[in-house]
Amino acid sequence: MHILGISCYYHDSAAALIKNGKILAAAQEERFTRKKHDHNFPVNAIAYCLKQGGITAADLACVTFYDKPLIKFERILETYLAYAPVGIKSFLMAMPLWLKEKLWIPSLIKKDLGYEGKILFTEHHESHAASAFYPSPFNRAAFLTMDGVGEWATTSYGIGDGIMVEIHGELNFPHSLGLLYSAFTYFIGFKVNSAEYKVMGLAPYGEPKYVQAIYDYLIDLKEDGSFKMNMKYFDYCAGLKMTGSKFNSLFDGLPRQPESKLTQREMDLARSLQEVTEEIMLRMARHVHKETGEENLVLAGGVALNCVGNGRILREGPYKNIWIQPAAGDAGGALGSALFAWHAYYGNKREVQEGRDSQNGSYLGPEYTDDEIEKFLKMNEIVHRRIPQEELPEMVADLIAQENVIGWFQGRMEFGPRALGARSIIGDARSSKMQSLMNLKIKFRESFRPFAPSVLKEKVSDYFQIDCESPYMLLVAPVVEERKIAMTEEQHKLFGIDKLNVARSEIPAVTHIDYSARIQTVSKEDHPLYYDLINAFYERTGCPVIINTSFNVRGEPIVCRPEEAYKCFMRTNMDYLVLGGFLVAKTEQKPLEQDTNWMKEFELD
Repeated sequence: MHILGISCYYHDSAAALIKNGKILAAAQEERFTRKKHDHNFPVNAIAYCLKQGGITAADLACVTFYDKPLIKFERILETYLAYAPVGIKSFLMAMPLWLKEKLWIPSLIKKDLGYEGKILFTEHHESHAASAFYPSPFNRAAFLTMDGVGEWATTSYGIGDGIMVEIHGELNFPHSLGLLYSAFTYFIGFKVNSAEYKVMGLAPYGEPKYVQAIYDYLIDLKEDGSFKMNMKYFDYCAGLKMTGSKFNSLFDGLPRQPESKLTQREMDLARSLQEVTEEIMLRMARHVHKETGEENLVLAGGVALNCVGNGRILREGPYKNIWIQPAAGDAGGALGSALFAWHAYYGNKREVQEGRDSQNGSYLGPEYTDDEIEKFLKMNEIVHRRIPQEELPEMVADLIAQENVIGWFQGRMEFGPRALGARSIIGDARSSKMQSLMNLKIKFRESFRPFAPSVLKEKVSDYFQIDCESPYMLLVAPVVEERKIAMTEEQHKLFGIDKLNVARSEIPAVTHIDYSARIQTVSKEDHPLYYDLINAFYERTGCPVIINTSFNVRGEPIVCRPEEAYKCFMRTNMDYLVLGGFLVAKTEQKPLEQDTNWMKEFELD
């Protein structure tokens, strides 16, 4: 029995396929179209999922959609009416897309898939909750989902038990932690629904000088984590911007222009917002524990990508265990809606393996065999060398130890926003120059952005203050005291971005300026080749940690196919590319032509 889940039309469109409750495939549309956060109907992601399952649309038991468009449309109309005549311009811009596409999901699914069967619609936060609970390693758990907005709900909590997911309470629009964070993202000059993680990365460079202003003027926060927002300061209900003129007055001027120089104000705003966000997340988590009494907590929704807040819930919250959906945003809704149909609608039992989630390391996207990769390399006359698989980890470990930067393309692509060792750029975490080098010369992005460590699962506590797995790079934890490097008196006097180049630990390239790191633990079970690579590096250097960042440049989605990996490699200052069992050295390549259409395409056999 196959079920296809779909999410689309807002951001991060995706598709997921399950067979008898087992996750077979899942991918975001952006990876195929190369449009970052592509919101369109996920034609390519669906085609991949069906191909991976070896089926056609006619073989599907049902198709599920991750929210209920009619209820969402009702909320939008009610909001515009409440603010009328303000917002007429925004209303006129929104309506054509609703009337043309968003209200006609069943017709679009039937037309684009050639599908005549059953279509089910789950509520938005039901999909998030299902995506968090059903793949989790728990028979029973509390769930907390936090995002911008679904139909009406912006936060929900409840209990997952066996095959059922039941929502017990909600916070409704316009009061939204996700939209509060997005409002500041906009004001700081970053792209909404795309760059919220930049604000999180910027926060440690600032001081919390605006925290009290946020509490005094913007939100009325209660002890249980619920809050009301003062909508006089926000413009997102009816306008074309996130914030208004009163917001400008409160925070010392106009919003920062995108791409302009970051000032101390933006750093202080980011820090203040992050502190408020963490406090709300902690209060919510504690309230959910008080209401449910559960020892396990699962998280989803876009706010659950705030790995700093997640880390604080783990360390300071009352839960024994937490698990976070790796595709926590809207993409994960496709998977959640499919799993909800299998368990809650059709009544099928869950099989939980203690201590192991069922998301397979989130390696759920396309993969390419060595034969297919070799075909691509030869068709395009790319100089390469084939390396026996048993020799590959040791050879790449040596290259990393020599401070080379490696493009690493192996196995099935990750589902979710994080590269987890399948489509990654990797390097030496011990190098003091590597963060700046990789940001500016390879990723072409802001120098303040931190990189994540990939660490052998059994060695994580030797370097970080964490005693559990973090396979999906969704928990931040401090570096252990014995690995830290104390700052000098002069270094303590530094402000803002000047703090960047101070080495803070034995692994400076992955230690943020507050001595923290966004951790990925790597297990032999989930990705044996990646594990063997890090282990080989550990055997050579005594360090079980390497840098892992996503295989893309700023503004582009993570690479999916060998062609994209090679183009990204050639356009940056990476030293080597490892495509499956093949090594490509930059020094042996001819310059990439200005018009890259010369590259010959190839299809999967």
